[in-house]
Amino acid sequence: MSSFTTVSAGLFIFIVFCIALIAQLCYYLGIFRKLAFYKKTVLPPNTPPASIIICARNEEDNLVEFLPFIFDQDYPNYEVVVVNDCSFDNTSDILKEMAKKHSNLKIVTIQESKNHLHGKKVALMLGIKGASHEHLLFTDADCKPNSKDWLMNMMQHFNPETEIVLGYSGYEKQKGFLNKIIRFDTFMNSLQFLSFSLLGKTYTGNGRNLAYKKSLFFKMKGFASHYHIEAGDDNLFVNEAATKHNTQIEISINSQTVSRVKKSFKDWIFQKRRQFSTFKHYNSNTKLTLSMIRFSQYLFYVPFIILLILQFEPIFVLSLFGLRLLIQIIIFRNSMKLLSEKDLLLTSPIIEPVLLILYPLVTLSSIFAAKNKWKKSNG
Repeated sequence: MSSFTTVSAGLFIFIVFCIALIAQLCYYLGIFRKLAFYKKTVLPPNTPPASIIICARNEEDNLVEFLPFIFDQDYPNYEVVVVNDCSFDNTSDILKEMAKKHSNLKIVTIQESKNHLHGKKVALMLGIKGASHEHLLFTDADCKPNSKDWLMNMMQHFNPETEIVLGYSGYEKQKGFLNKIIRFDTFMNSLQFLSFSLLGKTYTGNGRNLAYKKSLFFKMKGFASHYHIEAGDDNLFVNEAATKHNTQIEISINSQTVSRVKKSFKDWIFQKRRQFSTFKHYNSNTKLTLSMIRFSQYLFYVPFIILLILQFEPIFVLSLFGLRLLIQIIIFRNSMKLLSEKDLLLTSPIIEPVLLILYPLVTLSSIFAAKNKWKKSNG
């Protein structure tokens, strides 16, 4: 390749790199800063009667460990609805014993049937129908509220206009790089959807810490539009039901929950595949926006590496990379402080490109898994 061709190619790649850089700076300074510099407004006291809904399938250990924190909420009037979804361990006995101590525990039991297989959405629908109150707060059996004021903080946002409250749910901190990957991935997803919500463009929520009104659920006809999809009981419902004015966020430390983290890379890949499976069912604006954010990341990193290999204005290229990194670190530092993830800051410049490598692998594994499932179903 001639030196002229090399320079021309380098110039083209540099232009692509600059366009991606501008896009990334627009996302960080125009959107993600909304969360990074978010300050909660003082809200008037509001404690409507509430129902906490938890679905449990073979969760005996988690129920023993985490349900006491649910019953320990400092709130005047609430019930805990636990849906025992076809458990064959000691979940039923544990719930019966807890019901003797806690009069506000309501147990909804689903019996296993070989003829009628169902997913989590059925369990949630039965839990919602069995709830006594209009205001519902959802979490999982392996989640622990950060404080006794979790329910109070989530409920205080509700008013005649607000129908959805988005909370933050992180994962427990453990040793190892996989733990940091999982937690950083969760942080980045939350940084995006919480920032967009602050802009009045809510597109998803996290079912481990999500509240909405029972009347909204029935107004949207529940999960009817995506009932056939295994996942999506939280993100697809919010994507469909949220409007510019009916959603608020709550991210104070006392309002957060912490979940059990996946122990193996294989388990995390399976979890990501479930999350990715719902993407194509988002509305068009959401799909376009999220695709552009991810695409701009690849258009930033790939040309950056090529430009370094070509040694095309390395000092200038590294300076532009440093500019983006500086702004990113500022946004990350403030956001991680709000979301109790400060320990991820130093490793974030490494984890981000690692995730960009892993995401296509998750997509490929989903394609192969779908093909294998189709082959098995067809003999």
